[in-house]
Amino acid sequence: MNAVLQATTPQAQAPELQALLARLPALAASIAEGAAQRERERSLPFEAFALFKASGLGALRVPPERGGPGGSIEALVEVVATLAAADSNVAHALRSHYNAIELWTTAPPTPNSERQLARVLGGALFGGALTELGTPRSGTVTTALERQGDKRVLNGRKYYATGTAFADFASIAVHDEEGRDASVIVPTDREGLRVEDDWDGMGQRLTASGSLVFDGLQVLPDEVVHSTQRSLQRRHASSLRQLYLVAVAGGIVRNVFSDALHYVRHHARPAAHSPAASGREDHFTQWVVGDLATHTHAVDALIADNARRLDRSADALRSGDEEGAAQLVLEGALATAKTQLAVSRIALQAAERLFDAGGASATSRQHGFDRHWRNLRTIFSHNPLQQKARVLGDFHLNDTTTHLEEGKVF
Repeated sequence: MNAVLQATTPQAQAPELQALLARLPALAASIAEGAAQRERERSLPFEAFALFKASGLGALRVPPERGGPGGSIEALVEVVATLAAADSNVAHALRSHYNAIELWTTAPPTPNSERQLARVLGGALFGGALTELGTPRSGTVTTALERQGDKRVLNGRKYYATGTAFADFASIAVHDEEGRDASVIVPTDREGLRVEDDWDGMGQRLTASGSLVFDGLQVLPDEVVHSTQRSLQRRHASSLRQLYLVAVAGGIVRNVFSDALHYVRHHARPAAHSPAASGREDHFTQWVVGDLATHTHAVDALIADNARRLDRSADALRSGDEEGAAQLVLEGALATAKTQLAVSRIALQAAERLFDAGGASATSRQHGFDRHWRNLRTIFSHNPLQQKARVLGDFHLNDTTTHLEEGKVF
């Protein structure tokens, strides 16, 4: 088990938390079985999600004072990376679930948050969607609640509903009847809500990131929640959402390294001009594998350091230290943007470097090595990395914090 999961902090010594994390290796091994084949056949990983739900890891970030095991963000990103090394689709599809928990647990308790956390502790998974296609700008919400007699209903369509096909509840960004920003949290099996597997991206093909369709979906009064994007909690959760994607990428890089080891040991042959007796003894192949070992080490270290920073902002928010939290949330956003930029370059290079560990046979579809680059490129296309680099430069040159304080993609 990774050293992160055996940390010596008092929090990590809780027997319930240690028992929960001890289930991770076996869970990941089970999920890894047939992962490449599932992608080739476009078979959504419903069985993997049944195993995940049974593990109890969905409640990892719920703090002890609210009935949970109290896992840290550092432990969470290790869980995410471990699952992503087994099947990056499964890890990615849990992103909305953990984002929702972070919002509920870093803000003071409300009847809504306590109701949702009780569902999490009961094993429920959360999905949902914010984005709509066809709007002038990404992130624009036009879906609105309507009155039909004494009922509130929702009609329309959302996209990028990652993980909702595997979830029990969906959180959906809407406008209420007065035009205010809101979200509704409804069961995914309610009449009037349909999940469509129409995600056609070249990578992360099994994340169920397609459409949610609403056709007269009834929304009850206590299922409507109002909030503001600029709250410290939402800004903190925004950084965690970004680090979460990086942790998925980190798991893919681990998989790149393990695939390279397996391929060289069991399939690779030395080139015709090589003096080596086997692929594993070839000096240039050893060089490639050494490079990949360095890549995965660097990525894991960057992610773990970033996670510890976000743990500090989460702790400040939970303690009610608004002034201290404001500075820590800003520092977390800066660190996360830098981590995302650095890891994007390292990870994509590793996915290409893998092919240098073998000849043309390494491109065989039976190995599925191409999926690593496709999945990484898809993950790092979620947000404009060039814009992030520009925002970082503007901050360091001019102390500009405008986009860092929006609670969107930082």
